[in-house]
Amino acid sequence: MSTTTELPTEPPEVTELAERLDELEAQLAEFADEQDQLPKMDIIAIHGTLDMAYPTLILSSVAAAFDWDVTVFASFWALDLLHEEKSKRLKISALGNPAIPMPNLLAVLPGGDRLATAMMRRQIAGIGTETVDQLIRRAMDAGVRFQACGMAMELMGYEPEDFIEGVETDVGAGTALLDMADSDIQLVI
Repeated sequence: MSTTTELPTEPPEVTELAERLDELEAQLAEFADEQDQLPKMDIIAIHGTLDMAYPTLILSSVAAAFDWDVTVFASFWALDLLHEEKSKRLKISALGNPAIPMPNLLAVLPGGDRLATAMMRRQIAGIGTETVDQLIRRAMDAGVRFQACGMAMELMGYEPEDFIEGVETDVGAGTALLDMADSDIQLVI
């Protein structure tokens, strides 16, 4: 069984070959650019407790250390993570938190949250983990963009000057959604 392929009777012109070569080189360059782009990660932070600050801040700073493009959009209670004063006094709620080694009966007593927070801060210091403020600074230095939701700012009564220097304030949900649409990784913490 034989198959025959008909060859063109006329060889292509040099200009046709040059044009086709230019097209292929452009396609190859576009493909190489796509392969060289590092991942983009968006984190939507909605919790403002000490224990929920760490996953947001550690993941964002580690991703930025890998040269990823990282944005943290903070809304509702997570605004406290970026608040100049409140970020230094984040607490843990012991009540109903199954990870806290404290019975719920003790957690409802006055000072239960304060005790749980003190325990967590001791554990953090004991293993040499950075504070929330240090992690935010490290993340910002690595290029993480922190954004404060404008509607949540208004709801909580916060002003732009209330936030850590470098935080983008009054960012709308539409802006966050458009940013997430171009993201490779989206997390809600």
